Amino acid sequence: MPKIQVDSKIINLDKVFCVVFILILLAGNIFLGLKYSTTQQELEKTKETSTVQKTNEKILDFTKLFIEKVLKAEGEIDFETRLSLENAVRNLGDEEILNQWQKFTESQTEAKAQIEVKNLLEILVSKIKE
Repeated sequence: MPKIQVDSKIINLDKVFCVVFILILLAGNIFLGLKYSTTQQELEKTKETSTVQKTNEKILDFTKLFIEKVLKAEGEIDFETRLSLENAVRNLGDEEILNQWQKFTESQTEAKAQIEVKNLLEILVSKIKE
């Protein structure tokens, strides 16, 4: 075993190399741990963004369907269309939109229905996030 004498003390080089090696490994673990933590935070932000984008797409799809099937309708809306709209609004999973949808569908007069349509469209647009 190689040894060095410093100030009348004998230092074993094997022990010095082991200590240096352990310190290097420890520093590497700390660096990789911090890198892992940062990557996890970025992944969470990406997941949140992805969820928002999916929600926005659902809202936009429903809004397009609503405009196409209800606002541009030339007469009575058939049962199949009403059912598809009802399913689409429930698939959004948003209570506020669902409540406003129900207010619209339960309207007794055309004037009340027009007010509720405006309110529904306002809510749909406000729910779309950047």
